[in-house]
Amino acid sequence: MTSVKMLWPVRRESEDDHVYHEVHGPHDHLTASSINQGYFLIIATHSAFLDMIQIVRATILKSRGMKLKVLSLLILTGFCLTGLLYLGFTSGWINPYSQAELTPWLAPIVWEGTFDPKLIDSIYKKQNITVATTVFALGKYTVFLKDFLESAERYYFVGFRVHYYVFTDHPEQVPVVKLGVERKLTVMTVKSSNRWQEMTLRRMERVEKLIESRLVKEADYVFSLDVDTKFYGRWGAETLGDLIGVIHPGYYHTRREQFPYERRPESQAFIPYSEGDYYYCGAVLGGKVKDVHEVAKTCREQLDIDAAKSIEAAWQEESHLNKYLLYNKPSKLLSPEYMWQDLVPQANRVKIIRFSQVIKNYADVRPNP
Repeated sequence: MTSVKMLWPVRRESEDDHVYHEVHGPHDHLTASSINQGYFLIIATHSAFLDMIQIVRATILKSRGMKLKVLSLLILTGFCLTGLLYLGFTSGWINPYSQAELTPWLAPIVWEGTFDPKLIDSIYKKQNITVATTVFALGKYTVFLKDFLESAERYYFVGFRVHYYVFTDHPEQVPVVKLGVERKLTVMTVKSSNRWQEMTLRRMERVEKLIESRLVKEADYVFSLDVDTKFYGRWGAETLGDLIGVIHPGYYHTRREQFPYERRPESQAFIPYSEGDYYYCGAVLGGKVKDVHEVAKTCREQLDIDAAKSIEAAWQEESHLNKYLLYNKPSKLLSPEYMWQDLVPQANRVKIIRFSQVIKNYADVRPNP
C-alpha cells in the first residue's frame, strides 16, 4: 500500500509547550504483529459476521410464522450491533479516537507489543541502511545536546549506521560524546536568531537543503528530532517506513474538533473543524529520504506563502506538518510512546516511554517570550 500523494490547494489560506490534556483516560516493512494481526482480525471478523447474516437471512426466508420471523430479525439486529461495537473498539473505524493499532487507512500504529524487536531489526540490518538524524541546537538549546546524544547512543537505532547532523549557531558548545561503531556526527553551523519561532520556522528549509545537498546520496532514512529531549527506551527499526507521523501525546484521546490546528482560512496551514485524522507532533519527522524531502519542501513553500502575507500559523511548522499529513497519509504512525513529556505522568495505555521532552524553564533557554 502506498501513501496518497496530494498537495493541498494554494487557495487555502510547534512547539512542545502545548497544554497537554486527556492523557490519562508504503507499508513496505510492516511487522507480523502490527499488520497481520490487524488485517486478519478484521477480515476474520468481517467474514464470520457475513456468514452469520446469511444464516439468519436464510432462516427468515424459510420461516412461516410471524413470531419466528420477528425473532430472527431481532437476532440479526443483535449480530449487527455486536459487530459494530467490535469494530468500534478494535479498528478505530467507528471511533477514530480509540487506541487502535491500525489507522482508518490501515497504516500500523506502533505500540509496545505490536512488533518483534529482534525480527524487525534483523530484516533491516540485512539492507545495510543509513539513518540520518537532524537536531537543531540554536542559542541556549545547546545545553540539551549532551543528554540527547548520550541517551541516543544507548537506545536509538542501536547496531545501525547513524549519522547525526547538529545544526547550531554555537559549534564550540557541541559536546564531545563517545559514539558507537559506524556512528558519526557532523556539525552544521547556521546563523543565530532572536526569535524561537524563527528557529522553528526555518527547520523545514534546512532539512530540505540538507537532503538535496547530501542525504540523497548518503542516507536511506532521515529523522528530524527536537533536541530538548531524551531517550528512555528502545527506538529501532519498527519506526522505519515511507512516511512517519507521531501522534501528539496531548491529543491522542481528543476529538478532532478540539485539535489545535490552524483555523484561519488565510493561512496555508488551515484545516476546517470538519476534517482531521490525528494531531501529529512536530518534534519528530521521519521516513525515507525522498518522502521527507517532499514534506520539507512543501511545508517550506507554504510557510513562505504565509510569511509573504505576514501570517504565522498557530504552531509554526507543526501546523503545516499536520496539514501535509492530513492529505498525504503517513505509511506508519508512532504512538505517544515515541514522544512524551517528562512533566506529564505516564498514562495507563502507555506501557513504556521511549522518547520524551525534558522539563525546562523556557525563560532560561528562549531568546524571546
